[in-house]
Amino acid sequence: MQKTIPLKDIKFVLLDMDGTLLDLYFDEYFWGHLVPQKYAEKHNITLGSAQDFLFKTYRSHEKTLNWTDIDFWTRELHLDIQALTEQLKHLVEVHPHVIDFLEMLRRHRKKIFLATNAHYKVMKIKFKKTQIGKYFDSVICSFDVGYPKESIQFWHRAEQLLKFDKEKTLFIDDTEDVLKTAQEYGIKYLLFKAVANSKSKPKVSHEFPVIFDFRELM
Repeated sequence: MQKTIPLKDIKFVLLDMDGTLLDLYFDEYFWGHLVPQKYAEKHNITLGSAQDFLFKTYRSHEKTLNWTDIDFWTRELHLDIQALTEQLKHLVEVHPHVIDFLEMLRRHRKKIFLATNAHYKVMKIKFKKTQIGKYFDSVICSFDVGYPKESIQFWHRAEQLLKFDKEKTLFIDDTEDVLKTAQEYGIKYLLFKAVANSKSKPKVSHEFPVIFDFRELM
C-alpha cells in the first residue's frame, strides 16, 4: 500500500464521510429500519410493506441531490427526518483509527478536505457527535455546489473552491461510482474503503486499491 500511495508525493487528501470516516451502520439502520418503522406506524401498514415502498422510492432518487436531502425526504414522507436523526445520533461512530490517521496527516502538513454528499444539517449533527470537523481545512458538500459527487460537475467545482492539484491528491471513498467519476476527472490517487458498515461484510472493488482500516496507511 505504501508503494501504491506515496505519502510524500501527496499534498491534498480528500475524504468521504459516511462509510469512509464514519460507520455506515448508523445510516443503514436509520434509512433501512427507523424511517420505515415510523412510516409504517404513520400509515398503519407492516414494516415489510413500508420497507418495500421506501427502498423503491429511495432508489428512484439515487445519484441525485435528493438522495441525501433530509428536507426533501421530510416533505416526501411527511416525517421529521432531522428530528429522527437527532433521536438516533448515539449510533453515529467514527471508524477505528480514523482520528489517528487525521492527526498523522496534520503532522505531515497535508491539506485535509471533506468531500461529502451528506446534507449539511446531518453533517452538523455528526460533527457535534464525533468532533471530527476540527481536522478539516475545508468542507465541500454536494449541496454547496449543486451536484452529487457522482457528477463530473462536482469535481470541477470542488477544484475551483478547494484549489487542490489533481496530480498531488489522494481521495478515499466507499462508493465505486464516486471513485470512477473522480478518476475520470483526473484525481491521481484513489482508494476504496471496503469496510463501510462495521456490522456488514467488507465490500469488494475490482477497479481500485482497497483499504479495510486506516492503520494500513500509517
